[in-house]
Amino acid sequence: MNAIQWLRSLVFVAQIYLAMLVVGIVFAPYALFSRDGARMACKTWCKWVFWTARWMVGIRTEVRGPIPTGDVLIAAKHQSFLDIMLIFHSVPKGKFIMKREILWTPIIGLYAKGIGCIPVARGKRGAAIKQMVRDVDAGRLEAGQLIIYSQGTRVAPGVKAPYKVGTSVLYKELGQPCVPVATNVGVFWPRKGIMRKPGLAVVEFMPTMPEGLPREEFMTVLEQTVEARSDALLHETGFAQERLR
Repeated sequence: MNAIQWLRSLVFVAQIYLAMLVVGIVFAPYALFSRDGARMACKTWCKWVFWTARWMVGIRTEVRGPIPTGDVLIAAKHQSFLDIMLIFHSVPKGKFIMKREILWTPIIGLYAKGIGCIPVARGKRGAAIKQMVRDVDAGRLEAGQLIIYSQGTRVAPGVKAPYKVGTSVLYKELGQPCVPVATNVGVFWPRKGIMRKPGLAVVEFMPTMPEGLPREEFMTVLEQTVEARSDALLHETGFAQERLR
């Protein structure tokens, strides 16, 4: 059974990257000159991935909670590429803080730039955040939902990793509310490898945290909120958690 699921997963992974190429080429004339076009292309591909995931490998997707539509900072749990797609597809004008290397990835880099993502150089996150804040203040960045992964990388289900200070810096400097996001997608779509497992993959938008909280309070509440809800979502899947401290 695992061998069959692995083969189904292999076909699934191959076809979504082929679909990425096709969508990227078809939408390129529109996306190159329009941020709306770039968003439309990315959301079209996301819909294809969600639809094929359901019948090819048995992954159903669900988005819970109030979806933010105004100017907010979204601080999300990151377990795999699937949570990126679910968050982006849900919000109207999402853009990510991402590793600069992604800009050189075929198709993905072009469209990441097209939707307004903020590239951050490894080891220079502080400088990049300051530059981004300056760009926002100068009006050079379009309003919308800025998405940051507070742990700075993909973290496997059940594994503990520290929350980075960059989220609190952005929260303070931008002066915007923050929406925490929890997830369990890593159980079904792991951060590495081919295997995809059937089940219900969830991304959940939590109640908005108001602007202006003290830094320590903000980080404590953010981490407790995201981790507690992510643990609850993992529990729904029957995931046997091993706390790695």
